[in-house]
Amino acid sequence: MARCAESDCDRPASVRVHVPWADDRVVCAAHARSLATADGVVAEPLEDAGDEFP
Repeated sequence: MARCAESDCDRPASVRVHVPWADDRVVCAAHARSLATADGVVAEPLEDAGDEFP
């Protein structure tokens, strides 16, 4: 499984975020929550990340 794309984060990636003004990237659930609060950002859970969500 891939690691979170955010710097200094070693958690497993569980969400792909589609950011209109930047490249899409895969991030952990914690970073996805904060990124998805911006207008236009779409967070899409990865298919193989089922264990990352309670």
